[in-house]
Amino acid sequence: MSVADILASFIAFGILHMRGVNGKSGWRWLFLIEGIFTGILGIAAFFLMPPSPTQTASKLRGKKGWFTEREETIIVTRALRDDPSKGSMHNRQPITPKLLYKSLSDYHLWPMYLVGLTFQLPTNPPQSYLTLSLRSLGFDTFQTNLLVIPSQVGHIITMLDITLLSDYTGELSLTAMLGQIWALPFLISLYIIDSTTASKWTIWIITNLLSFPNMHAVQVGWISRNSNTVRSRTVSAAMYNMFVQAQGIIGANVYREDDKPRYRRGNRALVVLSSANIVIYLGVRVYYK
Repeated sequence: MSVADILASFIAFGILHMRGVNGKSGWRWLFLIEGIFTGILGIAAFFLMPPSPTQTASKLRGKKGWFTEREETIIVTRALRDDPSKGSMHNRQPITPKLLYKSLSDYHLWPMYLVGLTFQLPTNPPQSYLTLSLRSLGFDTFQTNLLVIPSQVGHIITMLDITLLSDYTGELSLTAMLGQIWALPFLISLYIIDSTTASKWTIWIITNLLSFPNMHAVQVGWISRNSNTVRSRTVSAAMYNMFVQAQGIIGANVYREDDKPRYRRGNRALVVLSSANIVIYLGVRVYYK
């Protein structure tokens, strides 16, 4: 996703220069061109992605499929040996309302939903307002796009590092907590200093804040590991992502119009949220022990 953001910054810069072509605004061309590419990829994925390892043969994917019969047997056997619960449902079996209710009422997964709702909140508002803040500091569109890239590259590196660290140590909650510990000093700095003036320190603080190690990938695997059935895993993955998306709605309301330009009240709330997330991760660790 960070790679897509980097590419999108340059693509958007070029497409927005099409303003006036056929009398249309630049943002209309941006939505049209990127929307067409997204639609093409979605349709292609629908036809090219197979339902299962044993159903790869088709006109588009090849009449012989991707695997031999022996390879299909090995894939299915390894998947079932790794997690026997995967054999409890097949890929065309629906989740009935009764099964949905049973999955939603599994309170052992609720702590992970809470984590999904809060873990990105401390960095969401600065991320959303970064480009606007840079423009207000006097940078043009191209300079703003360039200044955003270091934080996105840093985000990629730290996310890969913390994912490898969690896999190496086998410790999920404490490793995830490192992201909040990373963000906390930078959030405190944003609250204390005057971030409305252009300086290398302001850019440095925001860049390092947004380079925080994101545990989203690990937490998706974490909640899948805690789901003991295909039914529960299907619903819990969807619920977790719904809570992650909901935090975007909350994060959009942290920085308010009456708090401009320093957003001291908003930054104070982010410091509290980051501190609260540390407590939440500790609580989740105790609960799942």
